[in-house]
Amino acid sequence: MRLNFWKQGLTAVPSPVWTSPGVRELILAGNRLTTVPEALGTLTSLRTLDLGHNALESVPASLGLLESLSGFLYLHDNRLASLPPSLGRLKRLRYLNISENRFESLPDCVTEMESLVELRASANPITALPPSLARLARLRELHLRNTLLTSLPEETAALASLRLLDLRGCPLTSLPPSLAALPRLEKLDLRWVDTLKEAPEWLRELESRGCLVYR
Repeated sequence: MRLNFWKQGLTAVPSPVWTSPGVRELILAGNRLTTVPEALGTLTSLRTLDLGHNALESVPASLGLLESLSGFLYLHDNRLASLPPSLGRLKRLRYLNISENRFESLPDCVTEMESLVELRASANPITALPPSLARLARLRELHLRNTLLTSLPEETAALASLRLLDLRGCPLTSLPPSLAALPRLEKLDLRWVDTLKEAPEWLRELESRGCLVYR
């Protein structure tokens, strides 16, 4: 079952949500929600939850109870600066979008979502990534465009499944040479990065094996 309340000017979660416990996809994006109730954690059949394009400053810890959430969790374009640690229980989640919020660091719970295939954290004031990023062994796409990153941790090289790394517009001053060892990297996007003193030699090594490096 799919419930779609896209762009309806809502300021509260509508009542049909609570009478549909078997709902698998819930779209509440494009509204004026400032909070969502803890009761959202009772919708344990959810596979996809879209809370993007609202005015949320927090999400309830009960979202960590949605352990069947295996598709998408959209939290982008809100006012979030942190996430509850309980979200680390979302071990089946494959796609997370937390772009366009107020995160200054990547929440620890995100690096516990071990099934993530795609992570979007663009347009946040993130200044550094944690070493625990290495836990995301299945990650294929990492989008960090227009963050405040000046470098990446060496642990980025542990992302053996990574195909796409988007660093457009970041104020990078260095990149770890270990990125050259990423075995499946197909695209490294460094456009609008004008703070690297010079292009690292190992970028040529990436290009020689077929990786597209945009700069």
